[in-house]
Amino acid sequence: MTGTPLIGKERSSKSLFGDYIHKYYYNASIADGYTLKLIREGIETKYRMQLAQALKEIEVLKGNLDRREIYAHERFVEPMLDYVVEDFISSRKIFNDHSIGGMVVCDSSAQARAMFKIFVNKYSPDQNTVEDVDAFSAIKEPAAEYRTYTDRYKKDLTAALILHDVGSKDERKDEINNFKEGKVDFLFVYNMLLTGFDSHRLKKLYIGRLIKRHNLLQTLTRVNRPYKEFRHGYVVDFADIRKEFDQTNKDYFDELQQELGDEIGTYSNLFKSKEEIEAELEEIKDTLFHYDLQNAAIFSRQISQVQDRKTVLEIKKALENARNLYNLIRLYEHNDLLEKIDFKKFNTLYYEATRHLDHLNLKESLENNLETTHLLNEALENVIFMFRKISEEEMVIADKLKDTLRKTREALSSNFDQSDPEFVSLYEALKELFNKKNLDEISQEEMKENIGSLQQIYDAVTELNRKNNLLRAKYDHDRKYARMHKRIWERQTISKRESELYEALLGVKLDVDAKVLLNQNMLNNDAFFEALVMPNVIGSFGKAKVKLDPDSAHYINGLLVKEYMGEYQAV
Repeated sequence: MTGTPLIGKERSSKSLFGDYIHKYYYNASIADGYTLKLIREGIETKYRMQLAQALKEIEVLKGNLDRREIYAHERFVEPMLDYVVEDFISSRKIFNDHSIGGMVVCDSSAQARAMFKIFVNKYSPDQNTVEDVDAFSAIKEPAAEYRTYTDRYKKDLTAALILHDVGSKDERKDEINNFKEGKVDFLFVYNMLLTGFDSHRLKKLYIGRLIKRHNLLQTLTRVNRPYKEFRHGYVVDFADIRKEFDQTNKDYFDELQQELGDEIGTYSNLFKSKEEIEAELEEIKDTLFHYDLQNAAIFSRQISQVQDRKTVLEIKKALENARNLYNLIRLYEHNDLLEKIDFKKFNTLYYEATRHLDHLNLKESLENNLETTHLLNEALENVIFMFRKISEEEMVIADKLKDTLRKTREALSSNFDQSDPEFVSLYEALKELFNKKNLDEISQEEMKENIGSLQQIYDAVTELNRKNNLLRAKYDHDRKYARMHKRIWERQTISKRESELYEALLGVKLDVDAKVLLNQNMLNNDAFFEALVMPNVIGSFGKAKVKLDPDSAHYINGLLVKEYMGEYQAV
């Protein structure tokens, strides 16, 4: 049996099942990257006041009701749902990820039904539902932010109601799978899916009721699964679970103390604490100490002088972490921490650091890797253009520049003879172009000039590829012999006519290919293969009336062995 243990004096896993076979604690799971820390977001004060006002109105209308009836009343549910939807849209924007999903744990099944009914009528009238939904007249229209969001992404948010008495088992399973696949944005639940439900995209959990002990921890951990670049799961607390969670945490802490003794210091809470956030902020400030954090232009000039990729990567990670912490602080009621760093400015600096890191990655690839298939696919295609002044004309030019880069990359990548001096010259011209200046800092005129330079490189490599392909076709499309032909012809000392050289090499090809076809194992021994094919080289060139001196014979034989061995070893 695995999972979160039951705790408490009356009922516990150990009393029911005996000692644990193996223990794996949350802090270890977090450190290993299997789960995320959680961030509790208390609801905003303004919204608390709205809910209090809604409760008063309900009491006036209905008199003394049962608590669950009050919380399921439309006057209470609608503003709560409005808050959930607006917060969810805000989170997607803040995290710049529109694939995350949300789950609302309702106070009762009646509240879940009411919330789903209002959601469908107000936010998603065209969506399909497992059961018919009653009509509802909203007190107010959806916020302008919702309409702006749905207009931009061309679709409404959608939701599913997961209750034991709604739909069949298969229909509920389909709804759950739709959520996991990103087809549904929200789940409204009461008791179902609080344990054993895993969906990595679930990153916002809205707690609408107090959940006790073991079930609370199980519920909270629905949002702690790793997903993309997320470092936390987020719990929006309508029910003020802090007291109950503190007690649950204490029970686990006590159990850990019994189990771990002196090792208790290694235990850390499931939630990130204010102290941890403060410590990370101090680390960020230390990392960025030497740079101007107030002026983005100066910061950009400073880091553009840093050529060490590792240093720039550390700067980027520090700024990225600051962005994550800003989301936590703003939503986590630690407003005093917002004064420690200008987070909005850091967002601009983050993009500056990202831009420079992309440029360094490109330069490093160009300088250290002559394999253009690898280098240009990764580097040129991923150039990011972030022009400071963007007019419509500049955007057209920027698109043309990137398109020319893409064509040049593809042309260079398709060249099969990268030892060719002409290819190396074109490659060096491309390197020089990139080393002059960051491509995203250039003016219109410089952009136009670079397009012209790139076009010249593209035209030249296209012509080179055309000639290479013609030569390769002469040798039955065998790249080995096309490269050998070029290297021998470049020496200008072995043959005076290319047709003569071709006749000699074609004879070598027929003889050596036949031998390799009969016994490919001969390529396992370089020296043996070299001695074996030398007579073929001398004989074929003799038949073509091309005289070879010893030096030329060894040169051609060396080329031959290198090409065959390279092909055999898939180099």
